[in-house]
Amino acid sequence: MSMGPVDARLLDEAAHWLARSHSSSFSAAEQQELARWRSRSPEHEQVWLCAEQLQERLGSLPPALGMAVLNRPRRRSKRRQALRHAALLLATPALGWLGWRHLPWQSWSADYRTARGESRSITLADSSRVLLNTDSAISVRFDTQARRVRQHAGEILVETAHTAAYAARAFVVETEEGRMQALGTRFIVRRQQGRTRLAVLEGAVRVTPARSGSSVIVQAGQQLAFDARTAATPSPLAAAPDAWTHGMLYAERMRLQDFLAEVGRYREGLLLCDPQVAELRVSGAFQLRDTDRILELLAQTLPVNVRSRTRYWVTVTGE
Repeated sequence: MSMGPVDARLLDEAAHWLARSHSSSFSAAEQQELARWRSRSPEHEQVWLCAEQLQERLGSLPPALGMAVLNRPRRRSKRRQALRHAALLLATPALGWLGWRHLPWQSWSADYRTARGESRSITLADSSRVLLNTDSAISVRFDTQARRVRQHAGEILVETAHTAAYAARAFVVETEEGRMQALGTRFIVRRQQGRTRLAVLEGAVRVTPARSGSSVIVQAGQQLAFDARTAATPSPLAAAPDAWTHGMLYAERMRLQDFLAEVGRYREGLLLCDPQVAELRVSGAFQLRDTDRILELLAQTLPVNVRSRTRYWVTVTGE
């Protein structure tokens, strides 16, 4: 489900109805009126469904972030204002940098998912293990032919098991870009801007892009990226590709802009890099559980300042 720009009045109405529907005084007459409102047009229904899906995340959405982003006066109730901000984050392409515009909608109904900064380990029916990194989502479907993990978003590490009852069923990870069949292995899959990145730690993985009839086998110690049509040539693994499973981020002469993009995956809000310092290099080992400390270390070791408009809007600039 995706939306283009939506009339602000419609967003206000959806916010009003969502607030009313969670009130203890919501009457039967109002329920009927809400049903009529939703049936006025497909756009009404789509906005309503999106608002409902965001309900779960409203508790972690800082109102100050919405105000800073939208630069609007506080004229509505806090509840309605927060709901409208959430709807705007979904509906306005200009706010795509917050990550909401490209959020895979199927991840809302995924079997397993993690929040920003969270990790989670899942043991599947065949005893295989899937570790979800920050802001990730998967669905799992086992049938008589295959063991399928559908990766909607984020990054996962897979450790396949060899349980006799499932030995004849292929273990497959699928993304929008294609299919990866494990050949007795341990590997990492990351979805990133219309591409899937695979890193094989043990064994091998057969990669088949979604719109290609050809496959490539990636061996242990190799990585590659692919889209729906083509797969790159496998190359040697980067250093410590599974460092995140230990709560660490390793950098070796990484561009500051790229480094901050990685750190930003593990904290709420915006973490921006001034183009004037984007090419500075970062090396070291950093603990992801404390991203504020990472920013303090940058300010101590590089010629940069860390400027915070709010806790959720931080920019790294030159001194």
